[in-house]
Amino acid sequence: MKLYFAPRTRATRARWLLEELGVPYELVKLDLARQENSTPAYLAVHPLGEVPALVDGDVTLLESLAICLHLADRFPEKHLAPLPGSAERGPYYQWMTFAEMSLEPVVMEFYRHAQLSEEKKADAHSEEALAKHRTRLGAVLDVINEGLSGREFLVGGAFTAADVVMASILHLANTLRLLDGQPRLVEYVKRHTQRPAVRKAVSG
Repeated sequence: MKLYFAPRTRATRARWLLEELGVPYELVKLDLARQENSTPAYLAVHPLGEVPALVDGDVTLLESLAICLHLADRFPEKHLAPLPGSAERGPYYQWMTFAEMSLEPVVMEFYRHAQLSEEKKADAHSEEALAKHRTRLGAVLDVINEGLSGREFLVGGAFTAADVVMASILHLANTLRLLDGQPRLVEYVKRHTQRPAVRKAVSG
């Protein structure tokens, strides 16, 4: 398997999961600042020039969520996904997609706002939009908080790929101080981002 990767991108989720699986893979690092993701060779892999991309034999996959779902099912003996047909499989799909479709978009709104100049941050339209995003974020975090009530993991009693995806996005939220007043979620992030596989995934 070959993973096309750039640090501090969604590709870290795929690399984290590969490290959790402990399976051999080739890491192809792309320097986005040097536009190595815009070369004809890489565009032949990912037409949009984005990361990650995974080449697994004859299969090429784009999108970090699809890659994580594929990898967890590809190695069922590693127990990083509930078995198809099990009671945990539905909630597993739910949390994987909730993290990607409900949590990440609103977190990214705050990330983009943090990149604005102070003048643009103070703009009335920007402040109004941010207030709406904050309301939405609060509702989304409440759902996750309730889902983790009395639990160490999102699904069943074990770590799964759903925790990889959720913890990686919540980590960004925590970096942006969006989890202030959410001790359960902060503890969840810290516990999972201290796993040995994470240190390998973010190293060099």
